[in-house]
Amino acid sequence: MSFLEVTQYLFDGFLISLLIFAVTLLCGAPLGLPIAFCSMSKVKAIKAVSKVVVWIVRGVPLMLQIFIIYYVPGLLFKFPMFSYVDRYFFSAYGIQDAGRIMAVLIAFTINYACYFSEIYRGGIESISMGQYEAGYVLGLTKTQIFRHIVLKQVIKRIVPPMSNEIITLIKDTALANCIVVCEIIKQAKDLAATKALVWPLFYTGVFYLLFVGLLTIILGRVEKKLSYFRS
Repeated sequence: MSFLEVTQYLFDGFLISLLIFAVTLLCGAPLGLPIAFCSMSKVKAIKAVSKVVVWIVRGVPLMLQIFIIYYVPGLLFKFPMFSYVDRYFFSAYGIQDAGRIMAVLIAFTINYACYFSEIYRGGIESISMGQYEAGYVLGLTKTQIFRHIVLKQVIKRIVPPMSNEIITLIKDTALANCIVVCEIIKQAKDLAATKALVWPLFYTGVFYLLFVGLLTIILGRVEKKLSYFRS
């Protein structure tokens, strides 16, 4: 295979990596907010359940979570639903790995939602009570205080840790190959197995480096745009 053919083959896998990245970010980031509010709830039962779930998800390796979501329904309930989804989409639309990708997306979304929730919770709890009290003195409601006073400060404070998680996310997409999803690392491993080409495995690092570089520039500009509380 020529260099261009290998690049195209790896790029096809990288598109799957980008799909996992985008869907996880779009679903996991919003989902993290209600989880954060549950973790800060005054209702002890809700708070306890939320904290236990977050503790389990953050404590168990993401690869193991992918295995659990993909294999457990078939092992426990004799219903390998993701395998059925795979076969249905392949026979009906010619789409490969639909069920596997769905399992990966569920695992990634839950995992990153829990990580994002802790970032949100830390940002919200870092705002001093004096700011809430000042808002009450001005006659603002709790919702108005959060929206006009707290939210902007929280966003400013969580951008750096969120940036780190977002950059980690694109690299974590490589874990999808543990259930044979054809992302970029799986494509490179296939070339090594079928064509005896090892260098594409190292070449995949270029794709990650370029995308992480782009993310770093974008997130750096976002952070600079949000520097409205700099002393």
